[in-house]
Amino acid sequence: MSGLAKKLAGQTAVYGVSSIVGRMLNFLLVPLYTGRFAAADYGIVTELYAYVAFLNVLFTFGMETAFFRFANQPGADRPKLFSQVQSLLLVTSVIGCGLILLTTQPLAEALRYPGQEKYLIWLAFIIAIDAIVSLPFARLRLEGKARKFATVRFINIVANVGLTLFFVVFCADVWQGKYLPELKPIIAPIYSPDLGVGYVFLANLLANALFIPMLWRELTDFRFRLDWAGVPPLWKYGYPIMLMGLAGMVNEMLSRILLKYWLPPGFYPGQSNQAALGIFGACYKLSIFMQLVIQAFKYAAEPFFFSQSGDKNSPTTFALVLKWFTLCCALIFVGVSLNLDWLAPLLLRRAEYREGLEVVPILLLANLFLGVYYNVSVWFKLTDRTYFGTYLSVAGTVLTVTLNFLLIPVLGYVGSSLATLACYFTMAAACYWLGNKYMPVPYPMARLMLWLGAGVLLIAGFGFVPAGMWRYVLGMALTLAYAGAVLLIERPPVAARVTVKP
Repeated sequence: MSGLAKKLAGQTAVYGVSSIVGRMLNFLLVPLYTGRFAAADYGIVTELYAYVAFLNVLFTFGMETAFFRFANQPGADRPKLFSQVQSLLLVTSVIGCGLILLTTQPLAEALRYPGQEKYLIWLAFIIAIDAIVSLPFARLRLEGKARKFATVRFINIVANVGLTLFFVVFCADVWQGKYLPELKPIIAPIYSPDLGVGYVFLANLLANALFIPMLWRELTDFRFRLDWAGVPPLWKYGYPIMLMGLAGMVNEMLSRILLKYWLPPGFYPGQSNQAALGIFGACYKLSIFMQLVIQAFKYAAEPFFFSQSGDKNSPTTFALVLKWFTLCCALIFVGVSLNLDWLAPLLLRRAEYREGLEVVPILLLANLFLGVYYNVSVWFKLTDRTYFGTYLSVAGTVLTVTLNFLLIPVLGYVGSSLATLACYFTMAAACYWLGNKYMPVPYPMARLMLWLGAGVLLIAGFGFVPAGMWRYVLGMALTLAYAGAVLLIERPPVAARVTVKP
């Protein structure tokens, strides 16, 4: 592995350790949610956080990537640029949050959650805080301060987990008299059993509020300025990124919004559409093993790709990065899919949630191709042709909407999963094809597709293995065999790994 690739791997590790450990702590809340809340209640969390994902993109409107691009230009005045973009985000976030607060009642009625306006109020503040701190986080990444970035993110996640446990477990159990009944008068002013899943949102808000003191130095290290003459260049570069982000959210989140509306009533016997949404949302969480790797990679890769844009050896480095990224994700795809029999009961506590496990391998593979897309999309970012990203994302959005419309009434949440897979595969393939024209990179695509094809066949064949103890053993054995084959065949030759001294 080249020195530059090792540098990227090292940065990915720093971002990834905190992200993976922190997100895994957050992921451990899934057994709590699926044990404490019915699928219909968890469907509320699934749907509202899907809307949050869209609004997070709108509130930042591509300014993080624009900041990276303009800050890396020769002679860039980074402090001035930071002040300009941070001021812009501060103003737009306050306006956006205010608009939501002024319309909470009609929004709650439109979403079929009348009387739950408090959920939307808390989420509005969550979104605003996320947007305001997005640029300080981008600055930490640009300056290579991965440890502080990772530490702040990790503390936020730990706080969210701790507060959720406090409200959903401790306060609820004390209120019900399971233990420490003498504390009931103390928690009575701060706990209401009627709020239910609302404590998921409240815990998130309180944890996000901690960003302000932890990033106080970065948040106050700027002069408020709105130089409107400097906005058009930022907007011109950033709005395609925003459109790509929105399209990405459509591809990832739209099914969680549309499922309860497009699913025929009674499609799943004995379950409401809201419950089906909760099941789909919980099973989607099992693809987090893939999402964690992609997220950690993205944090380190974007500034890395920009910093290496002028290196003549960058195409070889980019190809090497994609190869090992894809192989690592392939191991996760195979490992999780072959071991769902024992993984799922640990995480999805109620049996009703495990009825949707068939979507997990599909979603894992879909997220793998999303990661491939992030890799091969480097060409249009480095050549300032971000409009191609918009075209690809819009095409993916059209495909997602169309396939969801056609498949949800026929296949339910399996149809939604297949739509996601088709979308991400198509986007990755089209982006790779266009990249060969504008910025050729020697990606070993044929070889990588063989490994992915072998994984798909392995998982499909495993589906015919009858239930029983031998199925558990075989799943782990096949995972180890696949990993061993990858390492044996793909490891660099000895001559490439050993430096011979004269």
